[in-house]
Amino acid sequence: MGDKDMRSILVNADRRADNDTRIETALNLARRSGGHVTVLVDTPVSRYVAMDPMGGSYVIADALERAREEDDAAAKAIEARLARDDVPFDVFRSEDDPINALARAARLADLIVVSRSGGLAGELALTCRTPVLALPDGKPLELPVRRACVAWDGGEQAAAALRAAVPLLGSCQLVKLISVAEKPGGFPTTDALRYLSRHGIHAELEEHEQRGSTEETLAAAVAENDAELLVMGAYGKSRVREFLFGGVTAYFLNEAKAPALLLVH
Repeated sequence: MGDKDMRSILVNADRRADNDTRIETALNLARRSGGHVTVLVDTPVSRYVAMDPMGGSYVIADALERAREEDDAAAKAIEARLARDDVPFDVFRSEDDPINALARAARLADLIVVSRSGGLAGELALTCRTPVLALPDGKPLELPVRRACVAWDGGEQAAAALRAAVPLLGSCQLVKLISVAEKPGGFPTTDALRYLSRHGIHAELEEHEQRGSTEETLAAAVAENDAELLVMGAYGKSRVREFLFGGVTAYFLNEAKAPALLLVH
């Protein structure tokens, strides 16, 4: 299986410096799959709401209007650029909060492309069922992906992430399932390897004794394998998962040396 299951690519676009990284990655993914790119340019009205001394609120109209004009211009520039390419696309505008806007647009998307530094990836992965590809700043995901690691703890999130990653893993020369500690009652690692083999993906298991924290142990394994992509479950904030989310997921979202992340809840 190749990238053919990722045909509807949603990309978050804005006026930040790493915007081109996201758009280039989305285009490359769509080009490989014969797919379509949807670009969302969002101007959240809530960012321009202020409180008055009496406890009421009001919109800072001048600032909002300037932001709208700048984002309209950005959307037109993106549209002009994509029109010169060979990938089907559409560009649309929103004034909702970014997570809501992206989650709504992602209902019929196969993948969402964001930047790790944008502060959206973790919450977005927990909010919607669509896989989230979080890119390091200034570094598009090279396709086809050659080397990938899958963080495997036997849990539901890890299994969901593994299934979602199959279209990207099919071209890999190396796929490693990295296990730091197996969850009791989870999915056995052998089942995960068998699942991948049914999709023509030969993966190897690496079991690591924990050195320091779980995230540090996993990061060392990812670095040793020169992985271009790390596939991992996004853990929510229940009492049991609070530590995991505050540790492993957040660590990789904030770790400058980490590769691109595919997050699935």
